[in-house]
Amino acid sequence: MSPRILVVEDEPDIAAIVVDYLRHAGYTVEHQAEGRAALASIVAAPPDLTLLDIMLPGMDGLDILRQARRHTQHPIIMLTARVEEVDRLIGLELGADDYICKPFSPREVVARVKAVLRRSAAAQEPPTATTTVAALVLDESHWQATLHGTPLHLTRREFKLLQVLARQRGRIFSRAQLLDQAYDDTLDVNERAIDSHIKNLRKKLKAASGDDTDWIRSVYGVGFALDPAASN
Repeated sequence: MSPRILVVEDEPDIAAIVVDYLRHAGYTVEHQAEGRAALASIVAAPPDLTLLDIMLPGMDGLDILRQARRHTQHPIIMLTARVEEVDRLIGLELGADDYICKPFSPREVVARVKAVLRRSAAAQEPPTATTTVAALVLDESHWQATLHGTPLHLTRREFKLLQVLARQRGRIFSRAQLLDQAYDDTLDVNERAIDSHIKNLRKKLKAASGDDTDWIRSVYGVGFALDPAASN
């Protein structure tokens, strides 16, 4: 069975073109034009991938993304006419897998969909490694992390970032190095995205540790390292 793609877009011309190109590429495609109906569809039967516009009637795309991530971790690509960096960072922080800014080529959309689906399929293939740093355990076969046995509920991007840091505990990674190792090169992100995800990781690690230990050390002007002992 071909992957099922949900296109959430309220502009009829754009939706028709995207749906047509995806169907010609061999995907099963569904379309929603209203925000609340789209969220209900995602929660009831998560597709293999969602193309989600930000500006929608009923409920905007960022609210849909936020609520959808409480129920499913399937890939979501944001479609947006907003070019402000803060909008991209908010989407990434909430768990978007990629961003495509309008106007775009329908062929680019198909290429991005293929790339994200490949990454998603690869993520589901169980690797053999488990990374452990003190009480922090990263189960790479299930993309799950626990601290003192407490699940951290990380997005895939947060997990990948923590994985890079944990595999070389104490090493200081620059933002550019983290972007290179923890992000796919098709993502429309910059080094500011690292700061957003580090902030989220710190918050989740502190909540699970139950104390003031700061697992991620910042080195001003250089970068970040996973080194909980440095804060003790």
